Amino acid sequence: MKFIGLEEHMMPAEIFDAAGADGHAMMDQPYLDGLNDLTDGGVARIQRMDTAGIDVQVLSSVAQFVQVLPPHQSAELSRRLNNTMAKVVDNHPDRFKFFATLPISDPKAAVAELRRAVEEQGAVGTMIHGQTNGVFLDDPSMRPILAEVERLGVPIYLHPGFPPIEVFKAYYSGLDPYVATMLSTGGWGWHAENGMHILRMVSNLVFERFPDLQMVVGHMGENLPFSLARADEWLTPRIKGLTGTVAEQVRDHLHITISAYTTVPPLLCALEVFGIDRILFAVDYPFGDSATHTSFIENAPLSPADKRKIAHGNAEALLTRL
Repeated sequence: MKFIGLEEHMMPAEIFDAAGADGHAMMDQPYLDGLNDLTDGGVARIQRMDTAGIDVQVLSSVAQFVQVLPPHQSAELSRRLNNTMAKVVDNHPDRFKFFATLPISDPKAAVAELRRAVEEQGAVGTMIHGQTNGVFLDDPSMRPILAEVERLGVPIYLHPGFPPIEVFKAYYSGLDPYVATMLSTGGWGWHAENGMHILRMVSNLVFERFPDLQMVVGHMGENLPFSLARADEWLTPRIKGLTGTVAEQVRDHLHITISAYTTVPPLLCALEVFGIDRILFAVDYPFGDSATHTSFIENAPLSPADKRKIAHGNAEALLTRL
């Protein structure tokens, strides 16, 4: 069975250095045990893909520290990142595609870089890492970026990002520093914030303004499948100008990957709430184990046709530039 992974990270080591203190702080995160795998974009990565049965990785950076830099520096590093990703894809076009990195702190520059990456370099979308210096995608300043994404017909993969320092202090102080970092990221905080980010976009009528905009989130939906009915009940009657319901807008504009989630109950919940056509394959490489993820789908309690949709079919339908 063919597998296309949509959340497969790569980060050239020189970008960490070029970002200065922010880049080195990122390198020092305790979950970056797989740093060598993260920086590799060649034969060794392909060998690991072959071992796990993965045919294509859509590469993306772990670049929140790039998107929050001052505008000029963010634009320069985003361009360098996209140039590097494009070269990796050019070297192995049958095995790699990529999501563009954007200087979100400068929306005008982000629009130009997105256009360049998609139209000139073949990017199949963009990955944005949570809020940018406290600004979410529902903010009016983000509308030029969303308009260009919609015009190009590519999706935004909304990946979790680190919370603002004020939020970190309020929510995670008083814990062992290592535990606090884990709780604020993959242990819980990332998923809560990313799900909220999507609900903010619905609540602030982003999809009314951009009806063709398509979003992707990982981690089996960032808690949204389990909590969507509750959010719908509380929010729908109170959002003025909303077409339909919150749940309908989320289901119409959001796709979910299974990245880092390889147990059956969350999968069944996501399928029940979003339907088979909205679930896609991803690993969260190198932080997730590729073979565990392919085996999970191969052995999931699904029909062969539904397994193929998750493994590759839905990605091929969504990523029209694949």
